[in-house]
Amino acid sequence: MAGKIKIPDECSHKTYSVCESSADSRSRVEEDGESDGPAVFMCGKCKLPIGDSLSWAGSDDENNQIMLKRITDNIVVGKEPFVSGTRKELGCLVVNLTCRGCCSELGVMYISTPKKLDCKRSLFCFNVENIESYVVGSPGQQMPELDREDKPVTLEYQDTVHQQMTEITSLAVIIGQRLLEIENNLQCSSEK
Repeated sequence: MAGKIKIPDECSHKTYSVCESSADSRSRVEEDGESDGPAVFMCGKCKLPIGDSLSWAGSDDENNQIMLKRITDNIVVGKEPFVSGTRKELGCLVVNLTCRGCCSELGVMYISTPKKLDCKRSLFCFNVENIESYVVGSPGQQMPELDREDKPVTLEYQDTVHQQMTEITSLAVIIGQRLLEIENNLQCSSEK
């Protein structure tokens, strides 16, 4: 499922990713039943974006983690792997994921795992309590109500208005010519 990630010496201005077939990601989204709009994940302290739901790889409810295939360059991937000290992750070799803006530890990336945790290897695992998310187009957002006069002008609307103005101008010219004819006829009849 997951490919190997090469961690460069300099982490700045790079986006890291893990290879996965599109069929795998589609089935995982269907399994999760996600029907919400896209989400942006941010550092819980300084609010720098760290990734989005388009790179979603899954979640681990037991460990309170989300897993992403890609992250932004606002995350510093640790260079020194260490053995995880937790009982559930005994024998895992991990590197820290740190926010570039505020140096907060946001999660880990598993470099080496026992067979039961292979699904997490080479994914960016963020602790949910250290991050925040923003769902794009969430139902809590309000749109301003526009009056008829305040609606934005579209090209179609502009063409319709231009056509109506041309018709009104033509009608005004015709009415003006008719008034001149009537005035001329009135002057001629009053002179007689």
